[in-house]
Amino acid sequence: MHRILTPLTSAVTYSRWLHMFIPAAAASVWFFISDQLWMPLLFAVPVGLIPAMRLEEGLQAQLLLTPSERGQPDASIAVASSASWAERWRTVLWLEVRLLISAAAIMALWLPVASIELVLSATGRPPGGLVEGLSPHWWNALLAPLPIVPLLALVVLGGRLSTAAARWLLGPSPTDRLSVLEELTEQLLERNRMARELHDSIGHALTVAVVQAGAARTANDPAFTERALTAIEETGRDALEDLERVLRVLRESGTPVSRRPTLGEAQRLLDSARSSGAKVDARVSGDLGLVPAPVSREGYRILQESLTNVLRHAGPVPIRVSITVADGRLELEVINPLSGAAGLPGSGSGLRGMRERAALLGGKARMESREGEWQVRVGLPLDGIRWSDAIHRSSGR
Repeated sequence: MHRILTPLTSAVTYSRWLHMFIPAAAASVWFFISDQLWMPLLFAVPVGLIPAMRLEEGLQAQLLLTPSERGQPDASIAVASSASWAERWRTVLWLEVRLLISAAAIMALWLPVASIELVLSATGRPPGGLVEGLSPHWWNALLAPLPIVPLLALVVLGGRLSTAAARWLLGPSPTDRLSVLEELTEQLLERNRMARELHDSIGHALTVAVVQAGAARTANDPAFTERALTAIEETGRDALEDLERVLRVLRESGTPVSRRPTLGEAQRLLDSARSSGAKVDARVSGDLGLVPAPVSREGYRILQESLTNVLRHAGPVPIRVSITVADGRLELEVINPLSGAAGLPGSGSGLRGMRERAALLGGKARMESREGEWQVRVGLPLDGIRWSDAIHRSSGR
């Protein structure tokens, strides 16, 4: 009994009932003019073909059929003008269905009239309407509540039928759903990329700080200690900037975020490694300005992770860095000598992240131990179409 009565106590039941009666008001005007009851159904065809009609019906359906208690609109009902003929004809069909449901709602108004007639017939007045022909008698008053039962059932079921039809005919098309899915996928990929960047930046800063602090402690040289503290301060400041940028995006505060570093700023990574005691031999060939921004940003992070791995696993050893822009590709190499088993980076998230970054841009990353050296070689195409296609494939398009 509780499950049966619960819909009758819900406000949405009566807002849906109001929604059923809105087209009845327009249809009633026609009924006073003509007895051709099929004309409103015919008139709904050109009206539904108007693109803006889908927007109006979607807004009305969201407001009355699916009102949200939390203020969030129901995503199952689209609020946009018709963008294709398929959506226009779906709007026409929705108007036809709505008119038929409205006609049923108008007819249901005779049910409470029947209850009134039953009450009046108990006083000896001959009943009319739906109970016409019933003999007047006092017990007719006991039958008065009966017509209200189908009325309440119509209110509940009619509202649910209208809501289901709205979600089916006014809901997002398969193309709209795919667009929403793609947008969600891109957001997830973006958050995953930011998490990876944060890992690289913080990991690099902590590695530099540890190496610098250890070297300063053993050097017993005030000048070296001063340089080490300066390097720790600068690296920590860069890491805090990256952290703040990521947190701003995650909070969706709408405030502008700081620019992400590119290979044009690779010198600060090389200086940071040198200040940690490593001898860095860097060679840059080609114009870094020709590297597209997405490729340049990912290249910076790959170089950062490579240098971090060297300092973390091999210590301040000589490092050879080569950055080459030629033949439509960016080639990046980081080579360092291995210092025993501790010099092997292994297969942690850092190496996996570099491979993922390269694959995301349609390139390749190879890490291997050869002839006593740990070699990182990454090749990325500069062709925007190729790396854009790779991004689309990775997002499941």
